Amino acid sequence: MTDWAQVLVLALIQGITEFLPVSSSAHLILPAQLLGWTDQGLLFDVAVHAGTLCAVLWYFREACFDLLRSVLPSASLDRTELWSLCIATVPVVVVGAGLKDVIASEARAVGVIVATTLIFGVLLGAADRLAKRGESQTATVSYRDALWIGLAQVFALIPGTSRSGVTITAALFLGYHPSVAARFSFLLSIPVIAAALLVMLVSPESGSASLTLLQLLAAFMLSAGFAYATIKGFMHLVSRIGLMPFVIYRLLLGVLLWVWVAGG
Repeated sequence: MTDWAQVLVLALIQGITEFLPVSSSAHLILPAQLLGWTDQGLLFDVAVHAGTLCAVLWYFREACFDLLRSVLPSASLDRTELWSLCIATVPVVVVGAGLKDVIASEARAVGVIVATTLIFGVLLGAADRLAKRGESQTATVSYRDALWIGLAQVFALIPGTSRSGVTITAALFLGYHPSVAARFSFLLSIPVIAAALLVMLVSPESGSASLTLLQLLAAFMLSAGFAYATIKGFMHLVSRIGLMPFVIYRLLLGVLLWVWVAGG
């Protein structure tokens, strides 16, 4: 049975890192690699992903209600954002379905995480330096730009890349304000996390861990609570301090892992 320390630490990591540009998948893989923890199992993954999904749905509940109302035939709401989110979701769903076996095995190596942490950290830093902070903070992502952001999101299938990091990076390079980029990235996480949950639920059980119902409930609640706090804090700070603290963190983490791998 997975002990409580492992459950609480990994749920906390999932909640904090899912929406920060630092890669939640890398941070969930690394403790197992470094500490020799057993695979926490499919049910744990379902619990923490359900928690983060509930957090982002609650934070953006007004926007989600508007998106749902916009599909009604009698609605006069603009559907541009809805279609942009749909367009941006398609590439990662198609590629993820085709390469899921590779992603679940070779792509989870520590060496891969080191490379993606450093490479996409540098790109995030370059995008932050070019960010147009004086531009409109209420712009809507166009269909063309949504496709580019969706194609960039495909790289997030590789652990260490960070889904939020690569989509925010792409949006900044396309000229969007950091707050617009972050908002679109977080809304885009809703169908992506939902699709990941669906895949987990129809997949056979994997991993050797056995968790109690209480442990699963704790993992769900902890990941949801920390995810909500993370989204709220990030949206408040992104246009004020920029993304450079996360860039520095990624580069330091990548270098430390590089040294650890090189040292055997």
